[in-house]
Amino acid sequence: MILLALPALAAAAYYLLALIAAATWRRGASPNAGFTPLISILKPVHGRDPRFYEAILSHAVQDYPQFEILFGVSDPRDPAIADIDRLRREFPRLPIELHVVSTAAPNVKAGVLAALSAHARHPVLLINDSDIKVDPGYLRTVAAPLADPKVGLVTCLYRAAAESLPTRAEALGIATEFAPSVLVARLLGVAEFALGSTMVLRAETLRQIGGFEAISSYLADDYQLGRHISVRGYRILFAPSVVETNLGRGSWAQVWRHQLRWSRTIRVSRASGYYGYVVTHATLWALVACAAGQYWAGAAALILRILAGVWIGAGILRDRNAALFFWLIPLRDLFGFAVWLGGLEGDTVDWRGQSLQLHPDGKIRKHNNLDHKSQP
Repeated sequence: MILLALPALAAAAYYLLALIAAATWRRGASPNAGFTPLISILKPVHGRDPRFYEAILSHAVQDYPQFEILFGVSDPRDPAIADIDRLRREFPRLPIELHVVSTAAPNVKAGVLAALSAHARHPVLLINDSDIKVDPGYLRTVAAPLADPKVGLVTCLYRAAAESLPTRAEALGIATEFAPSVLVARLLGVAEFALGSTMVLRAETLRQIGGFEAISSYLADDYQLGRHISVRGYRILFAPSVVETNLGRGSWAQVWRHQLRWSRTIRVSRASGYYGYVVTHATLWALVACAAGQYWAGAAALILRILAGVWIGAGILRDRNAALFFWLIPLRDLFGFAVWLGGLEGDTVDWRGQSLQLHPDGKIRKHNNLDHKSQP
């Protein structure tokens, strides 16, 4: 019976590491805040995400000397084009371009980025997802670390806004489960990945790895971009800025598909990390320990789990969801474990109106077309 307490103790140790990582997470302005290179913002767009205009507006009003914004769509009838045209009208002096891109790349986003990078005029490129909302000082914060020539890419943590119960549950998982895993990975020296919420790099570095064409066959383009840059000997750093995505009003089915896609993508990208992730399901192992009469182990796992989630979610990410609904963390954990189990098998994922088949090396090929309106 005592052996059944071991997984709970392992989970407690993991979240103790998360607390240590939170305590050492840097804050404040970068010492190189005066470094302001010219930046080309590359925004691949597919559909009109929730609060899309609010997100792109936050980029146009940046407190930064000189930058341009390049939008790319693969469909000339994309509904987001109306918002992009509105932004161009409201900011006539800001270089804003829209490119309609035809690409045969398995990862359409990477194909669009390859085309946008060819049009970029500036030496530093910034890529983030189309629904990302940023603070006014964002560009200064994320560009500053590139003053060090040994830094090859800068990325950011993110929080999520949500407008329905299912997406609020997903947002809670991002703030209290995913973000702690990122901090623990960095604490343990796993530094080869980037997050799609922000990726800032030199155009020259992109050329060295073969451009976006080198990662256009992979679903996890953000992870692959980080890995390709890391193996070249460059460092990947997290800027202190935290950005925000918006999950909208998705249903439980949409959240399940979204999370399952994420899990399967992680499994084929970093299998060892995915299988090792089982130890992080503290609520499950706390229940197992309590069922075995080892209440002390169960309590330790659950208390440290909630403390780490609240500190990182509410403290570092400034996510109000994490502060208000921390008591739902155990329920969200059990849902997350179900997703983890679902991700152990299967080689297809639903993404942007397509069914894609995953290969063991993380590469993808199109499986068949789906109704985009049914997708998250």
